[in-house]
This record gives sequence, C-alpha cells and structure tokens, in this order.
Amino acid sequence: MRIDQYAYQQATRVAGLGLVLQLAIAIVLLVLGRALSSTALGQAFMPALAGVAAWGALVVLFHQHRLAAAEAMEAEELRSSRSDASVFAAERAGDAMVAQRRLRRLQVVFLPVVSLALAGFLAWSGWTTVSYVNSLSAPLAADAAADAARFSVGTATGWQLAVCLALALVTFIFSRFVAGMAKQPAWQNLRGGAGMMVALALVLAAVAVGMVANSFGKPKWLEPIVFAVGVGQVALAGEIALNLVLALYRPRRAGDNPRAAFDSRVLSLVAAPDSIVRSINEAVNYQFGFDITSSWGYQLLLRSTAWLAALGVGVLVALSCFVVVPPGQQAVRLRGGAIVGDVYEGTVMLKWPWPAETAVVEDVARIRSLTLGPKPAKVGRVNAWGDDSNRDADRFPYLVAAPALTEEVKGEVRGADGEAVPDSGALEISQRFALVDADLVLNYRIAPTGLLDWLRFASEARVRRTPSDMRERIVRDIALREVTRHLSTQPMDAVLSPRGDSLVRTLRERIQAALDAVRSGVEVVALQVPMLRPPAGEGMGMFEEISIDVQNARKVREEADRTARATMAAIAGSPERAAEIVAAIGDLERIEREQGEDSQAARDRRAEVEQMIVSSKGGAARVIGAARARRWAIVMGAAGDAAEVLGQAPSFRAAPELYKQFRTMQVLGRALSGVRVKYVLGESAAGRADLDITMKQAESGLNLADYLEKKDVRPPEGGN
Repeated sequence: MRIDQYAYQQATRVAGLGLVLQLAIAIVLLVLGRALSSTALGQAFMPALAGVAAWGALVVLFHQHRLAAAEAMEAEELRSSRSDASVFAAERAGDAMVAQRRLRRLQVVFLPVVSLALAGFLAWSGWTTVSYVNSLSAPLAADAAADAARFSVGTATGWQLAVCLALALVTFIFSRFVAGMAKQPAWQNLRGGAGMMVALALVLAAVAVGMVANSFGKPKWLEPIVFAVGVGQVALAGEIALNLVLALYRPRRAGDNPRAAFDSRVLSLVAAPDSIVRSINEAVNYQFGFDITSSWGYQLLLRSTAWLAALGVGVLVALSCFVVVPPGQQAVRLRGGAIVGDVYEGTVMLKWPWPAETAVVEDVARIRSLTLGPKPAKVGRVNAWGDDSNRDADRFPYLVAAPALTEEVKGEVRGADGEAVPDSGALEISQRFALVDADLVLNYRIAPTGLLDWLRFASEARVRRTPSDMRERIVRDIALREVTRHLSTQPMDAVLSPRGDSLVRTLRERIQAALDAVRSGVEVVALQVPMLRPPAGEGMGMFEEISIDVQNARKVREEADRTARATMAAIAGSPERAAEIVAAIGDLERIEREQGEDSQAARDRRAEVEQMIVSSKGGAARVIGAARARRWAIVMGAAGDAAEVLGQAPSFRAAPELYKQFRTMQVLGRALSGVRVKYVLGESAAGRADLDITMKQAESGLNLADYLEKKDVRPPEGGN
C-alpha cells in the first residue's frame, strides 16, 4: 500500500468514526443506566468513556500524520522543481518541516501523556468499582444515602439485554474491521482504538450474560460481573503503565512510528483472533519439524471439529435429561426458576434438557452446623474464667437479667405510716441486667417433608467473601433473636448454672417454633453450648467463687432447716404436726383478741390446742403430762393433810388442853432432837424455879441411838 496523505486521511476518517461511535455508545449507556436504574450499565459507561479518549488521541495523531505527509510531498516537489540541490538547501528544507516536528512532539509527548492519563482514569474507575462491589458484602447502613447506593438490576431487563447484545455486536464488528486495517504499517496505531472497542464489546457481552441470568432468577450474577469489569480496568491500566516503561528502553529505528502505550497486546489478540490460530499453527509446525497443518489428516480434523463438538453437545444435552437422586437426598425440577412437579427421593428423575429445566438436589439427611456468633472461643487444655488469653474483642456477650435476690436480701423497711414496704435498693438491683459470654452451635437439617419450604424460604445467593449463603444467614439471625429474647428474661445464676438441660431444651424449642412460623423447612436436631462463662473483664475471676458461696449458703440453710425440723420433731413429734399446732395457736390468739380469753370459743379452741399438743407425744406433751402429775400430787397431798386434820378433831374435842400439850411437846421434840445443848427456861407459878442440870460427856464412838428417829407418840383416843 502506498503511504501518503490520502492513506492517513482514510485512517483519520476511521478514527473519527470510531470516536463518534464510542461517544454515542457511552451516552446511550449513561442515559439508559440512569433512566432504568441499572448499576451494571452505569459501570459499563466508564470503559466506554476511556475509549473516547483513545479514539480522540488517534484522530489527532493521524490528522497530524496526514499534514506531515502532505508537507513532505510538497517539499519533495519543491526540491525537484529547483535546480539548487546544495547542502544548505536541504538544511533549509528540513527547517521548514513544521508539521513533521509537530508530529514528532505528538509521538514523544502527546501519546505518552494521553496514555498515562488513560491509565490513571482506568485505575481509578476500576478501583472504585471493586471497592463498591466489596462494600455490598458489608451490612446495610442505617442512613438513606447508603441504602440508595445499593446494587440495582434496574427495570426493563429485556430492553437492557437487547441493547447490550446489539451494541456488543456493533462494537465487535467495528473492532474487527479496524484490526484488519491495522495490519498495514501506516495504520498500526489503529490497534489501540480496536482494543478499546473490543474491550467495550466484552463488557457489554458480560452484562448481557448477567441479564440472562437475571431472567432465570439469578440476579446476583451481575455483582461478580461488575467486579470482574473493575478488575479488568485495573489490569488494563497496569498494562498501559508497563508499556510506557518498556517504551523508554525499546530501541527505535529511523522512520518507524512508535506504538501507543494504550495499545493493549491482549485486547489486540481478541480483536484479531485469526492471529491466534495462525500462531497455534506455527507452534504445531515447529514442534513436529514440518508443515503438518497442510496435511490431509490435520485438515480432516479441522473439518470434523464442528461435527464432533455438535455430537458432544448433543450427548451432554441428552444426559441433562436424567438426574439420579440417591437415598437420603431429595430433588425437584426448576423451570425458569419456578418449582414444578413433586419431590423425588431415591429414584431417577426425568426432566426437560438444560437449560429448559434444571434440577436442585439437596442432602436432607446431612446434619449442618451453624455457629451463633462471630467465631468460637479458643479451646485450650484448661479454660479458666480469669485467664486474660480468653479475651477477644470480636466476641459479643449476651444480655441476661440480674441474679435473683432471695427474700432475706430483698427485705422490708417501715414507711412513714409504719407499714412495711419493699427495700428500694434491692428492687433497683433486681431490675438491672448482666452479661454472659457463650458459644452456641445449632445443629439442623432439612426436614423430611420440608424441602419445598426450604427452597422457597430464601435464595441460595452467597455474598462475596462470606462462607454462608442467604438461607444460613437468615436461620442464624432467627436463632440469635430467640436466644437473645430468652436469655434477657432469665436471671444470671439460672443461665450460668442451669438445672440439667432445661436451658438448652427451652432454647431449642423456641428456635424450632420460630423457624416453623416462617415455614423454613428446618428441623433443629440439637443446640450445643460448648462454652458458657461470665463476660471478659476484671470481675470474671470473682465468678469462680459463686459456686462455693452458693454451696456454703445452701449448707447453712440446710443445717438450720435440719435443726428446726429436729427441734419441731422433739417438741411436737414431727415438723408437720408442729406447723399444725402453730397455726392452731395463731388461730387461738386471734379468737382471744376478738372475743376475749374467757369466751366459750376461746376455751374450746384452747382445749383443742392442748389436745393436739398432748396427742403429738413430743416434748411439749411430756411437759404438760409432768405438770398434770404435779398438780395431782399437790391436790392429793392437800387432801391427805385435810383428812389428817379432820381425823384429829375428835381428840381435840375430848381433851383440848392435853391435846395442845401433846402437840406442843411433839413439835419441841422434833425441833430439839438435833440440838446438842438444850436450855429450857420457864417461869414457876410459885415464884421459885428448880434447875436440874445434867452434864454428859459426848461419847467418842458411834451411838446409834442419836441417829435413830424417834417415833411420834400419839395420845390415846379419848384422852387416856
């Protein structure tokens, strides 16, 4: 091909057409993305805008090429028309080549600057896209601005698919046309524009695939596609920067047009795929050592490749009509994302070939484990509550009620009017909350008859960089909600020291009821609590003494109860009988206050109480029995004394003086029997007294007569 100004003029026209086409596609993507609220189309606008800059640079470059070629032709004609062909004339002609110098400046300065700016824009756009898609994995923000920035598939997905396919076809055809022109040395810089155009075609084709997946109920496919577009922009920016660095050290020959840095080698291969086939043929010939690609066998293989590929596709489509469902698994057919037919288990399921119908096979017998929390605690040989190594900032405690206070701790105080009111300090403590740290593991499976509910419960979409899909996340949230609600109503001591499996059983039943209420198709198999402790902090070690204090308090209480029961049994025969007697005594006191102690009701009730005490045969009954015996002894003694006095009355009446003297002497005899010296003083009636004194020496031996009791001598009856 002749390289002149007309060749560069043709290249300028093609570059201008590429600029107009790229700009029109960019405007269409921007308008449709805003009008249809499509995030994918909005992100595809950025690669299209980058291509506009590349085509604009090519228009300027080829226009300057055309001017330089026209200037060179004019200079050549001028030199041929003049007779002066000296060296000075050549130098003057060289100084007059203004367009050539401008072209050299464009190649040395303009193209690298445009390439560097284009690399920066692609890197910024790609990094923004990647960061945006990564932010979709984070929890939803509370503000409305963050909610508005969520990923949107948009409306009219059919029109979006049609536009993407049409634009992708137009851009690919135009890129192939431009890549064919770029085979000429004068037009080789058109490869940069063809690469940008084919990159836009790949982006539009990827978005179209996402739209097709959205039509089959897979809207989440667009997110990784947009993420891949962002990564591709960053990779293209890196290649452009690498081309700039390599261009500084690449040797140049005089007359060669430097290649633009935004001319991607990878995209050039996509724009001209025939070069890939040619490279493969050359590699095969090189390996075998001769031109094997021209042999009849190789040509036959090439001619039969399409038929072999069609046969393979047909076999795969036929095999997609059969689905083997082994025992323990269940399967259903999906047509356009909707469930059709019944549930199959342990059989061969027939369906329409893919993609008309697809199959979902679930292992309903498999036990799935789900940790209710960010991550489990580290398990060592011995986990002490007060160990600082157990602290983890990523763990969150559960809210529980304050420990239950006993009646003794609550207490009562007297108000201003003398009435008993509860202690306000104790009530305030009992209304507070506490924290506990626990690891909860939910073991569940799909219910034997719950596969349809399980599939309709939520989608199986998986958020990027998260191990759980949407179903597992919803099940975890429901379980955490029920656990949090139940623990917030339980006192702390009941949570840390539950009775048997009461806590685990209650939580499992609540979680199962909540999952059944939303028709999740989940059967809760077990709820495991591998770790349960107070929250991390300085006071964690103090909780280790709770069990000891509780046991000591229980010991003191049981000892006091044993003492009380033993005392009541000793007093009233049995604690139950003692309670009945105390209640009867309280009733007696009430009757005495209301009706008086001498009322008939009080006397009857008192007799009943006394009879109850006596019939108990306890210590109180023995005291009452001893009192009764003593009373009868006193009564009988008094009766004996009265009978004795009444028996001596006839003697007194018979001889009063003699009876008096006899009784007087009897009293004196008893009183003076133990006195060693006795003096009897009396006044004589005749005025004279005779003293008869007998002095006796006390015997040193035992005189039994002194110790013998002298019997009273009673006077004879009748005074004789």
